[in-house]
Amino acid sequence: MKGDRVEIVVDAGDTTRTYEVVATRAGRRVETAVRRGVVEVSEVTRSGSVVRTARFMATRVLALVEQPVPTGDVEDDERG
Repeated sequence: MKGDRVEIVVDAGDTTRTYEVVATRAGRRVETAVRRGVVEVSEVTRSGSVVRTARFMATRVLALVEQPVPTGDVEDDERG
């Protein structure tokens, strides 16, 4: 869904760096995968084709935070 995002915190030697991959258009989603020591975060269309991909060495990744878009149901429950 548009607005889905994943934040990746990476060890860059003496400091840390934060990267963000966001679903930029309606119907797109963000998927994560860990394969052979590599963390791969991709923005994917409805049909499954990859729009863009960010790859990081798994040994350097400190945090991987997935932040889905809140649904309308959750907002209604919070209002009471």
